[in-house]
Amino acid sequence: MLFTSLKIAIVAFIVVFASWLSDKKPELSGFITALPLVSILAIALAYTQSQDTANTAQYAKSIIFAVPISWLFFVPFFFTDKFNLSFWVCWVLGLVLLIIGYFIHHWMLK
Repeated sequence: MLFTSLKIAIVAFIVVFASWLSDKKPELSGFITALPLVSILAIALAYTQSQDTANTAQYAKSIIFAVPISWLFFVPFFFTDKFNLSFWVCWVLGLVLLIIGYFIHHWMLK
């Protein structure tokens, strides 16, 4: 339970820090958010928990395919001015594209 609490605290700190920083320095915050910190931590913590190299390697392979697919979430934000889209419309459309991306990811890794 302590290990799980530690994992939650680390991830929560990164998210809260990036969110706080986005108000002051959005470019730096975007860079920090784009870093694969969560992936790096998750892979290390998953291995620490399971001690299974093969499973951890499969996990890492899944991430490398998922990263470009996850960019689909951001596509609607490029069209806010052109189509006069609000934040929430972009956000929902991004989630829809992300769900479609999940099925693409699932298909790719079969």
